[in-house]
Amino acid sequence: MSEQIQNIPITKPWLGEAEAEAARRAIMSGWVTQGTEVAAFEQEFAAYVGAKYACAVSNCTTALHLALLAVGVQPKDEVITVSHSYIATANSIRYCGAIPVFVDIEPQTYNINPLLIEDAISDRTRAFLVVHQMGMPCDLKAILDIAHRYELPVIEDAACAIASEILWDGQWEKIGKPHGDIACFSFHPRKVITTGDGGMITTNNPEWDQQFRLWRQHGMSVPDTVRHGAKQVIFESYPILGYNYRMTDIQAAVGREQLKRLPEIVERRRYLAQRYHQQLADIPGLKLPTESAWSKSNWQSYCVRLPDICDQRQVMQVMLDAGIATRRGIMCAHREPAYQMETWSCGSDLLSKSEQAQDKSIILPLFHQMTEQEQAQAVEVLKKVCLV
Repeated sequence: MSEQIQNIPITKPWLGEAEAEAARRAIMSGWVTQGTEVAAFEQEFAAYVGAKYACAVSNCTTALHLALLAVGVQPKDEVITVSHSYIATANSIRYCGAIPVFVDIEPQTYNINPLLIEDAISDRTRAFLVVHQMGMPCDLKAILDIAHRYELPVIEDAACAIASEILWDGQWEKIGKPHGDIACFSFHPRKVITTGDGGMITTNNPEWDQQFRLWRQHGMSVPDTVRHGAKQVIFESYPILGYNYRMTDIQAAVGREQLKRLPEIVERRRYLAQRYHQQLADIPGLKLPTESAWSKSNWQSYCVRLPDICDQRQVMQVMLDAGIATRRGIMCAHREPAYQMETWSCGSDLLSKSEQAQDKSIILPLFHQMTEQEQAQAVEVLKKVCLV
């Protein structure tokens, strides 16, 4: 290529005048937290994914925390999950005083290996917390088969998976319907759509939905909206220990506009992912991400496994020097100092595939506004460093 394009970010949120006007609408209304915009966003999100209920919260970590509490996770319980995920997955289990039991991943999907789950179940197992890593759906049918046999609930960490799909009983359905018991989403700026930060919990269980709504606002017995509109004085009470996990109306107003953009965003991401597939296929030893016949990713991230001869850090530095941002493979929680000293935390002998994915993978730039020229530049530099 004759012209170098500099400073290609790993991702970039697609925000515009519609979101700015929506935020202004919420600000000018005078009601800026957990009001009508939040309620509308919840209804629209539930309709989009096909869930009966959606509850907006401050972020996906708080969503996971409340989901675990709802299914009854208590101190010293065990929750089967993956180490190969952003640390929030494991942290949410520790917030409950419970212990994450880490299971290794499938190298080709970067998701939990269902064949290893049953051996991890003990008499203290209370739930499964499974991750749709980087937007790639995990094998929910295999996971749910095990969960049903052991009568254990399944929580989906769908932080990255809004608009990802799974083939279910012959029909393509959105992640978040939910197919397990509860699904949790993130609206962080790294995600496909964003509200700056924020999260959503979906479920078909009305009792859990009501519990989420109590917990997210300090356990207050009467919502602010009800008290504000009452014709008589109402004194609220706090019957349970709750949390400050609210979403603002400013965020929700932005989220409503982002939800409108979502089909176009995902269509573009799928197009760019297909271009990566085509343009990177001839690099010897480079392993590309693959969808199963029963899954469609939203391509929240495009992660490649480097050839054995390549050093991860060196490849990333060469690309950075060329103005192209990358990120290393998904982290492993058990390797972090906060978890290394725990007596229950297992090591590389049981999580070798997770560690290899972290050490040998990189995430390439992918975002809605990315041009074909920018993508070609990223491909060109990666090819040069891998073929040296």
